[in-house]
Amino acid sequence: MFSRRTILLGGAAVLGALGIRGFGFGFTEPAMAESFEVEKTVEQWKAQLSAQQFAVLRREATERPGSSPLNKEHRAGVFSCAGCDLPLFSSETKFESGTGWPSFFRPLPEAVGTRTDRALGMARTEVHCRRCGGHLGHVFDDGPKPTGLRYCMNGVAMTFKASQTG
Repeated sequence: MFSRRTILLGGAAVLGALGIRGFGFGFTEPAMAESFEVEKTVEQWKAQLSAQQFAVLRREATERPGSSPLNKEHRAGVFSCAGCDLPLFSSETKFESGTGWPSFFRPLPEAVGTRTDRALGMARTEVHCRRCGGHLGHVFDDGPKPTGLRYCMNGVAMTFKASQTG
């Protein structure tokens, strides 16, 4: 008979073997063979970004759900890449998904790229900044109309600029 501890340790070992990259541990080098308009050395990225931003944007980690102040951002404005300041999402496309991460139903035109992510033993669609290649999150097909998509983004990977009124 297996104890609960044996099962938990075995599950952790399996996830580790699959190369899980999330919630601040087990980072691996992303397999980015693409080239981007903005390219920097690891040292340059580390000097520019906070440790958490570096882990998410450059090592494809995932921030803790519910930890981003951008979850509660409801003003009109634009969400941009924290790595290169490229505008990514309009606040008009943000919605409350209940997942703990900022969610959008559509990116701005030519703002993001995608690729298949098989890190958790399944195929998911990873979303990255098309200009610097920074990891933003994943897109799923369970979002609201009109697209039916849910761009589930790491808040730490983005900045927010409120629209100017006047």
